[in-house]
Amino acid sequence: MQLTTPDFDPQPMITIISGGTQGVGEAVARRLVADGAAGLVLAGRSPDRGQALARELGDLGTPTVFLAADVLDPEAPKALVDACVDRFGSVTGVVNVAAATSRANLFQDSVEHFDRMMAVNVRAPYFLIQAAARVMVEQGSGGSIVSVGSTSGYGGQSKLAAYSISKGALSVMTKNLAFALMRHRIRVNQVNPGWMETESEHRTQIEHDGAPENWLELAAPTRPLGRLVQPWEVANAIAYCLSPASGLMTGNVIDIDQSVQGAGNPPLPGADDTIHP
Repeated sequence: MQLTTPDFDPQPMITIISGGTQGVGEAVARRLVADGAAGLVLAGRSPDRGQALARELGDLGTPTVFLAADVLDPEAPKALVDACVDRFGSVTGVVNVAAATSRANLFQDSVEHFDRMMAVNVRAPYFLIQAAARVMVEQGSGGSIVSVGSTSGYGGQSKLAAYSISKGALSVMTKNLAFALMRHRIRVNQVNPGWMETESEHRTQIEHDGAPENWLELAAPTRPLGRLVQPWEVANAIAYCLSPASGLMTGNVIDIDQSVQGAGNPPLPGADDTIHP
């Protein structure tokens, strides 16, 4: 029997990255440039940082557009996709990175905080996928979409109630849309980082969790592999999911973490996880 050899001569990779100016988003952009991306659209809230990164990536050989965008703006998804099509003629990939990560347990939470978490972490990626998928379907060229979730989406810590709920919803979204878009040759996958070393995590540890400045030095030895997840590791998985090398993969939720869900002793709440009204 002769096996069919996959055709790895893809269409030019034109990708929109929300939250594309720092952390995982920036790491994904740099990896896609290294892979020969034909064009990038970076969305973020920091014009100075975004424009500087766009210039740098352009100098490395990939035309890159930065758009200042607030994912809470209901017009933002269509604006990003329109800008991508106007500049590059199509959109073949989307990476949903932008997210809110603020803390609150059940008794601390408010309607305003909960609604914001859902708007940023669920509504925004949903409607960016909608806008991009319309173009992909119209052009008939297929595409690949990857959302960044979190291992907290399996349950999470008490202090991350709304965040964990939103990331769980994102996993359901990934599977639902992968199923719905499959016959259009649009693949939808998700990458779940665990505890990751980023600038925003450093700020959160210091400003919200009251950790000392050397929290990373203290945290790393507690991890099985002696360090936290790095953005480049997550970016590698995302780039693979975007590329034709990932073949028929769709509807997958991939954990980049130092744990195995469901294995080992069941987690028991400690003093820090038990909440009180």
